[in-house]
Amino acid sequence: MNPTAAAVLSVLSVVVIIAAIHVPLGSWIHRVFTSPRHTRAEQAVYRLVGVNPDVEQRWTVYATAVIAFSLVSTVLLWLLIMAQGLLPWSQGRSMNIDTAVNTAVSFVTNTNWQSYAGEAGTGYLVQAVGLTVQNFGSAAVGLAVAIAVVRGFAREHADRLGNFWVDLVRGTLRILLPLAALAAIVLVVGGVVQNLTDPSTITTISGGQQVLQGGLTASQESIKELGTNGGGFFNANSAHPFENPSGFTNLFEIVLLLAIGSAMPYTYGLMVKDRRQGFAIAGAMAVLTFGAMALLTWSEVAGGSMEGKEQRFGTAWSAIFASATTGTSTGAVNSMHESLQPLSGGVTLLNMMLGELSPGGVGTGLYSMLVMVVLTVFIAGLMVGRTPELLGKTIGKREITLAALSMLITPTLVLLGTGLALVTPVSVDAMSASGPHGLSEMLYAFTSAANNNGSAFAGLSADQPFLNLALATCMFFGRFVPIVAVLALAGGVAQQGRRPVTAGTMPTHTVSFAGFLVVIILIVSGLTYFPSLALGSIAEALS
Repeated sequence: MNPTAAAVLSVLSVVVIIAAIHVPLGSWIHRVFTSPRHTRAEQAVYRLVGVNPDVEQRWTVYATAVIAFSLVSTVLLWLLIMAQGLLPWSQGRSMNIDTAVNTAVSFVTNTNWQSYAGEAGTGYLVQAVGLTVQNFGSAAVGLAVAIAVVRGFAREHADRLGNFWVDLVRGTLRILLPLAALAAIVLVVGGVVQNLTDPSTITTISGGQQVLQGGLTASQESIKELGTNGGGFFNANSAHPFENPSGFTNLFEIVLLLAIGSAMPYTYGLMVKDRRQGFAIAGAMAVLTFGAMALLTWSEVAGGSMEGKEQRFGTAWSAIFASATTGTSTGAVNSMHESLQPLSGGVTLLNMMLGELSPGGVGTGLYSMLVMVVLTVFIAGLMVGRTPELLGKTIGKREITLAALSMLITPTLVLLGTGLALVTPVSVDAMSASGPHGLSEMLYAFTSAANNNGSAFAGLSADQPFLNLALATCMFFGRFVPIVAVLALAGGVAQQGRRPVTAGTMPTHTVSFAGFLVVIILIVSGLTYFPSLALGSIAEALS
């Protein structure tokens, strides 16, 4: 088959699968978070931690609970990593203090950036009890925040957004855990390893020595993709045959990392009692997601280079994976992004620079998109001389200020962090390239960290104190400042009444609004990042 035709069919196959699961998965998520019933397992958890599941929280309490849970998780994970040499199944592995700080912040913020080689920095216990557990926890936090924000838009004359602990437990036990368990079984059947076998040294055909690692890989791989986490059990991540053995597992992992983020708009439509609103957001996400996927795949197929790619996947499926993992906040890779064509590297950067909303991470994609919806409604209202409204709620000074704060913190971290790193000799020495490509290496690292993605241009040697701490700072503030801002936004909107629809009300469920939303997203991202892209990926592509 013609390579271009094969690439088109590959992209279309992903589109069809994601479209097929959009409604059932979105409906299930809606039922989970609107059910009045608590299961016995959930009630046991609430009794254990002393939570009254029937008491809801103001946005300030909800945000405090999110931050407190995440800070405690970070400290506990850091302590576990530092103490792993005293624990069983450590395989004699250890980390420096700064690397451990970076790793703990990374996995708690759903970034999963790895400054260390997966199989060399952590033993089996830390991988399973530390990293895999945080893969569930960080994804559940994002899901909980998204649901709380939607409640703010759905409710009126209310000062409560739900109970964080209930949302956290339900998201984990009813959605992430069952889906991840099922996915792990599929991966094991597909050839992904799941054992506690000690590393073994074998003699290769050529007479050399090679160490084969074992480990509880399938159980971590499933939630790594489903929860849009991305941290690899092995250094090669999803390019490693023990993590991603075949074309089937490759497609399955792509579907996993896109599934929940793509279904969340339908959940939103059901919760605000207007499915058209959800379809408009889903349409905007689809244009951004599959438009980028088509462009990146075309660029790689046209370039025809297999450098940095696995033979068992080929060019098209490597490109599709690269686009999907940067369009979500996953960061897993099945090829080396350092080796992508200049235009392709620019697309992966732009995917992250959009704000991880195409379709974004678990929960984070939806609330990031709602911030852009608020901005679009405000701009459209100014253009036509109407009071900006969304779902009958007025978008005023407070709302647009909080939306702007949520939107601007990430590019501030990216651009300031990149600029500081490029004038710091120790971080410049960590770059393997100079000129436009060197700029792209550093820009990619800070874009990935601040947007909680976790993928990297592999040429940057980031495991050194300055970059470990700088990137950890970007991960932390890039995660939690937007969360606090969107919860404050939702809390204020929930207190409003709902205005009746009139002839002057601007509809936010139409194709034209979805198209305008896409344009606003591209313009905002373009104006913010174009100079850095022009000096990096664009300059390299034109050279």
